[in-house]
Amino acid sequence: MRQNKMYLIGVTGGVGSGKSELLRYVRERYGAYVLFADEAAARLMRRGERCFEPVVRLFGPEAVGADGELDRGRIAGMIFNSDPLREKLNRIVHPAVRAYIMEEISAEREAGTQLFFLEAALLIEEKYNEICDELWYVYADEAVRRKRLKESRGYTDSKITSMIRSQLPEQRFREAADFVIDNSGPLADSIRQIDSRLGELPGRE
Repeated sequence: MRQNKMYLIGVTGGVGSGKSELLRYVRERYGAYVLFADEAAARLMRRGERCFEPVVRLFGPEAVGADGELDRGRIAGMIFNSDPLREKLNRIVHPAVRAYIMEEISAEREAGTQLFFLEAALLIEEKYNEICDELWYVYADEAVRRKRLKESRGYTDSKITSMIRSQLPEQRFREAADFVIDNSGPLADSIRQIDSRLGELPGRE
């Protein structure tokens, strides 16, 4: 890879597609910096962080648990049947997450990081693909995704169906993607796809 060039790859895909496992591999194998947008959001909602006080003002003191942190389960219950509340929460969290991501990108570029992976379920909707050098879509058959979600998270069929329906359709992911990883089979197959793609990046052998 060209010196001083940080390659920024956005990674997205449906729930249960196995993105986290593949990103663990690129972190361990290639020393890539990996940022999960959901983890960034959770961090920014902690006491003392930039989203904490605005969220408390929105939901009231009942949104704070006995440990002094936001009770995310209680907040989820509050917004479940309230689109206006959900939209207000998103207007607090999404811009803060985007600002944090841009700060991390700048810091890692300055530090000489060569590979930066950004994972976000809403990567396309929030237009993060516009700041990435390329977008990867991690695909897996729906039956495989359902099996993974039941085994790893204990989700019910109805919950899984609801989650899948809330996300973009497969065709929309494929249209936006520069590279599609089929993660329906063994991990070794997906790793071969990743290794092949990264070997094609400018300046890499």
